[in-house]
Amino acid sequence: MSQLQRIAIAPSQLQQGQILLTKEQQHYLGRVLRLREGDRFIAMDGKGKWWLSQLAGEQAQVLEALLVETELPVSITLMIALPKGNGFDEVVRCCTELGVTCIAPVLSDRTLLHPSPQKLERWRRIAAEAAEQSERSFVPTILEPVTFNMGLSLVTSHTLREGEAPMSFVNSQQYICEARGEFPHLKDCLQYKGQRTNDIGQETIVIVTGPEGGWTTQEIENAIAFGFQPVSLGRRILRAVTAPVVALSLITASCEV
Repeated sequence: MSQLQRIAIAPSQLQQGQILLTKEQQHYLGRVLRLREGDRFIAMDGKGKWWLSQLAGEQAQVLEALLVETELPVSITLMIALPKGNGFDEVVRCCTELGVTCIAPVLSDRTLLHPSPQKLERWRRIAAEAAEQSERSFVPTILEPVTFNMGLSLVTSHTLREGEAPMSFVNSQQYICEARGEFPHLKDCLQYKGQRTNDIGQETIVIVTGPEGGWTTQEIENAIAFGFQPVSLGRRILRAVTAPVVALSLITASCEV
């Protein structure tokens, strides 16, 4: 099925074996992808379900459900201090491809960007597009920006969620990346136990990366107080948009099976 085009749909669009396509989706399928009546494509709801579908005018006929196993065996939450400019766009795109479950942008003491509500919608669209491209079963949750301390509190109280999708932090490992200081390397700290979702919850890794200029001493101390372990990503100083991609790559490599 890899040669078929994929589009993300809302679960509400699927009704009695038919997918009610939006105007934007009709334009994308017909004008951009050049699909014609009767052509097949894959619809994904971003929540783990895929369907082989056939274009039929303003709708699509569901032909069969597909089993796709492209997700990581762990849940990864990335808490990231928002970088300046449009750098967060690329972070969302790359980390979605790498398998992140949830991205929680935070405002740190040195954060320069204070995004508008339109930015949040843009990031969610980017996540959906990247999930389509990388054949993900799930579209990552992109949360609204909050202060760094609030983000720490939400994570450790197990209440971080978006809408009706609570984020599980049972069996969690929590790390904050710091460029300076004598901290162990992230790759030497990761402890994947090989447990998938079960009655005691899915293994979760929470990774936190900082802004331009790095974390303040107080922010590191606050993270430690909330149970986060400071770690290094190597001897070089990484850009704010590079660090999360490196961190996700290390986590993916340690638990991909």
